Amino acid sequence: MQNAPSSTRNDSLIHPPGFYIIGLSSMPYTSVYVVFLTVIYVITMVSNCFVICIICIDHRLHVSKFIAVGNLAVVDLILSTSLIPTMIKIYLLKDNFMEFRLCLVQMYMYYTFLALEAFSIAVLAFDRFIAICFPLRQNSINTTTTMTAIVAAIWVFINGLIMISVSAMTYLSFCSSVQVNSYFCDYAPVFRLACNDNTLQWTLATVLSMVSNFVPLSFIVLSYTCILISVFQMKSVESRFKALATCTEHLILVAIFYIPILIIFMTGLFRVGINPDVRVVALSLSSCIPPCTNPIIYSLKTKELKNRVHLLFHRAFTVDRQSVRPLHKQ
Repeated sequence: MQNAPSSTRNDSLIHPPGFYIIGLSSMPYTSVYVVFLTVIYVITMVSNCFVICIICIDHRLHVSKFIAVGNLAVVDLILSTSLIPTMIKIYLLKDNFMEFRLCLVQMYMYYTFLALEAFSIAVLAFDRFIAICFPLRQNSINTTTTMTAIVAAIWVFINGLIMISVSAMTYLSFCSSVQVNSYFCDYAPVFRLACNDNTLQWTLATVLSMVSNFVPLSFIVLSYTCILISVFQMKSVESRFKALATCTEHLILVAIFYIPILIIFMTGLFRVGINPDVRVVALSLSSCIPPCTNPIIYSLKTKELKNRVHLLFHRAFTVDRQSVRPLHKQ
């Protein structure tokens, strides 16, 4: 067992120089998986940056709906960046050691933006709820000011919650193993290594899981319950299908994000035996795939964004053709 060569003692607390991330070391076909993650990361960066640029450039997209879409794209970018580059670095450099402070930084960044991902998807559910249940009052209820305030409040709340949870890790002593059985500096695998009482960290981990996963999921379920009630009150069947069609892409987003999380949660709850390598792959994909698919499935398929993209490409093509003029003999 690999232990830290030296430790920093702060009064009665022992903090090691860092931790060894061993989740990827024993996994078969690691090279194939890392190449796959690299492709996922490139697609995530390109597609989300493209969405952000289109929204920033076109002032007609500076409305409440696209504040939520742009917020999701920013969260996707930072969530992927907090995780995938470190995994690639561990494989390429064969260096799985991470300093104690950097470990806490990664832990903070990952869990902050994973929670923001869940809440950002819930904000899009709020947008659908207002659009379908209150179509005549949509512009007065869901204003840019309202959406900006909602997004800002979520960011402040989540950052504060994660800051408290991660800060609690500094109250633990690590006097034995420093091998983290995960693919990054994961909260629970790290505090399980502590040799003093970690009841506070267990409590915070439970609260964090409930708030970041089940609060937004409950809001999404409640929103779609109200949407279904409103849809079935419509007299025209065509209107019902049209209203439900606007929710299809968002429901796919919800399924991609929550189904892996719920499966992992249920296997842990019922103590179902699962191969550690399979668990690492499942957990990492549940964090890496949604940021990649969100802009492709949802953002770039919205009618307004598609029209702006087509217009930009049309203008670029027209300018390019006009710049190339045939040569005439004098």
